[in-house]
Amino acid sequence: MTNERDPIEQASAGSLDLYDVSTWEERSSLDGLSVFLWKLMTAVFRFVIVLVALLLLIAIGGLTMISTPEVGMLTVLSVIPALGLAGYVYYSDVTSSEPLSLLIATFLLGVLTANFAALLNSAFQQYFQIIPVLGMVFFYYIIVGPVEETVKLLAVRLYAYRSDRFDAVIDGAVYGAMAGLGFATIENALYITQGVELTRLDFGLELIGVGGEITAVRALAGPGHVIYSAFAGYYLGLAKFNRENSGPIVIKGLLIAAFIHATYNTTVGLGSGLIWLALQTVVPFSVPQLVAYLCYVILYDGFFGYLLYRKIKRYRNTYWAVHDDKTVRDESVLEEST
Repeated sequence: MTNERDPIEQASAGSLDLYDVSTWEERSSLDGLSVFLWKLMTAVFRFVIVLVALLLLIAIGGLTMISTPEVGMLTVLSVIPALGLAGYVYYSDVTSSEPLSLLIATFLLGVLTANFAALLNSAFQQYFQIIPVLGMVFFYYIIVGPVEETVKLLAVRLYAYRSDRFDAVIDGAVYGAMAGLGFATIENALYITQGVELTRLDFGLELIGVGGEITAVRALAGPGHVIYSAFAGYYLGLAKFNRENSGPIVIKGLLIAAFIHATYNTTVGLGSGLIWLALQTVVPFSVPQLVAYLCYVILYDGFFGYLLYRKIKRYRNTYWAVHDDKTVRDESVLEEST
């Protein structure tokens, strides 16, 4: 419940000093030490999480992926669609412009925390692969979707969420999108690196050709991460301003994001295959499977992107409606006073 109070506090109606009886505030040196230690512990906890994530990134060669010229170039190209979508979410914030420092920090934390997901996915995948037919479906819904969306939300929760500049529900969607962009960037770098290493070619036209196909595929996958985490981030923002129900609200956002994510992973192969077969019967020439994949991704991400757009639009419309109404009321009060 909101503003729960002890029976003594309710009965006293503020007439008694109830410090250390049923209320508490920082007064004594011991109180100050307790506050300091709590802040120190939370700061150390955040630092340890980031440090472990950085060490995991180094362990899997993530820094090498990004710093290698050819991989870096292809990675940048692969995240352009996701960057555009994240930019749209950013410019949809009608309340205030989010500081560049928080956006960059959230992006980098999205890169770092992605390594937790990679570790957990690798650890559990083998157990689901032994389950016939539905093993990978269970894997996507039980592990991949929930884990990846949770670590992206963690990237927001670690830093931006605690800032005073995170001052509106819509800010959650903005920072969620940035975390998704960071996640997509390192994931794309990993896939591109694996593809380039398999070719064993020097940097040149051949490598660019091989890497370009992987880049195109990853470019299509990237916007999904932004959409999923923008949904979860929006509900994290809603939770910040509804503390009495913050837990269930965060869980709702994660359930939505994880479901959309897992459903994409489960259906993308079958869906693009069906589209490819349909196109083969319609057009008189052979259609590349990449085209069918593109069609499916556009349909899937387009649908859920539209739902995200409607959610953001509803927030924007409500924001302008209440502010216009407030302006009218203020003008009425001013006229009455004069």
